[in-house]
Amino acid sequence: MAEPPLPPTPTPTPIPTPTSPPTAYSPRRWAAFALTLSATFVDLVDASVLNVALPALREHLPASTTQLEWAIAGYTLAFAAGLITGARLGDRLGRLRVFQVGLAAFTVASVLAGAAGGPGSLIAARIAQGAAAALMVPQVLAMLRVEFPPAEQSRAAALYGLVFSVGGVGGPLVGGLLLHADLFGLGWRPIFFVNVPIGLAGLIGTAVLGRDSRADRVVGLDVRGLLLSTAALLALLFPLVEGRTLGWPWWCIAIACACPALLYALLHHERALARRGGSPLVDPQLLRQRATIGGVFAATLFFAGTAYTLVLSVYLQTAVGLSPLRAAATMAPFAVGVGLFSPFATRLRPYGRRLAVFGSLLLAAAMGAILLVVEHEGVRLHPWHLAPCLLVGGVGMSMASGVLIATVVARTPGRHAGAAAALVGTAIQVGVAIGVALIGTVYFGLLDHGSSPTDAATGGLLTVVALYLLAAPAALLLPGGRLTFTAAAEAPRPQTQQRVSRPG
Repeated sequence: MAEPPLPPTPTPTPIPTPTSPPTAYSPRRWAAFALTLSATFVDLVDASVLNVALPALREHLPASTTQLEWAIAGYTLAFAAGLITGARLGDRLGRLRVFQVGLAAFTVASVLAGAAGGPGSLIAARIAQGAAAALMVPQVLAMLRVEFPPAEQSRAAALYGLVFSVGGVGGPLVGGLLLHADLFGLGWRPIFFVNVPIGLAGLIGTAVLGRDSRADRVVGLDVRGLLLSTAALLALLFPLVEGRTLGWPWWCIAIACACPALLYALLHHERALARRGGSPLVDPQLLRQRATIGGVFAATLFFAGTAYTLVLSVYLQTAVGLSPLRAAATMAPFAVGVGLFSPFATRLRPYGRRLAVFGSLLLAAAMGAILLVVEHEGVRLHPWHLAPCLLVGGVGMSMASGVLIATVVARTPGRHAGAAAALVGTAIQVGVAIGVALIGTVYFGLLDHGSSPTDAATGGLLTVVALYLLAAPAALLLPGGRLTFTAAAEAPRPQTQQRVSRPG
């Protein structure tokens, strides 16, 4: 499942790449940027839209809980596995070109997902969507850095971060609205079909308004590293998702035990490739940086907790009896909490890891309060019971998420800053996939073993609380001290002319 309704992801920090700015900035850059942002918004909505539709999918497709988990986690897994490779393809082949290929593939995969006749075809289409998104999303920041003068980059980056925040929280609400409308009697299918007109408009608009660019220095593609990293992720996720259904056979446990061996093989390959002067998927020198290690651990645990939306979405619909739209609206206070703190985020971000630790603890407290409310009220739960807890949770999310990548960027030597931020961004997606698998296994496993819906929900939420409590000490692995962004944290731009081509 390409992820549970992702709460707002951290506002990405623009990291300069070894790319020269165009000799003249296009007067149509803001219009082109708006189109690329709209496509990014669709990707973010699709990453989280499925959660609110899970009961409808289970009934009408029909699909098992395990298959539903794969429909969410498969998207995220493909997205995470392809992010770094997608960025390198853009540098190599042209960012606009790769963005358009990704958008076209995403649009086709959306049609296939909406037309799916069974859970297998839906899962395959979702994986294709995630892989296509991995081609699209990395190009947006890269084009931002190339197409805008320095004076405009902070405003463009703020819009980019806003789209991430709104898209992550807006997915369930969009899904609830479409399910409530039941367009043309198609039920859940319009949550995918709605991507088609947006995708077509993006393709036409970027062809007219956009222009292509490439990096001055093109790095190679580490295909073996990509395969090893994907195999390691699958070895971790497959037992978590399938083990419960299969009864935890020995070979399922053996697959899980193979994950560390695959990670070791990946590290050995990356070191050998770096010694030969190649371009490893993950630079081994990054793993010697405290900022990178801390960012990866903290981001993985922190964003695994975002799968709380999976538990609440299903519980509110199947146990409490809310409609998909009301269930999605019930979780809206989380977005309000994010918005309340956002004006202060930039001013407080210099406090670095202390902010990440406090935000994680605040989220743990908020989820613990939700757990107590669910346990006490049971199926008599009303949306207003959860509103204060979700509001506080949103503040904690905004407090911690934005500082993760910012700390990594500020505390990593300049030439490694962009690669470190990309690695932590991948860890965020991996964390989401792990959270869906782990929390879904606990929640649906308790239901399968005869627990009441309320007991199953409290079990799933208890897992969420544990993840945020673990994320707090993990954030202590980040370097301490106030964050100061200087030129040392940014790679300088070469002054040679960049290859720029205009469509047509």
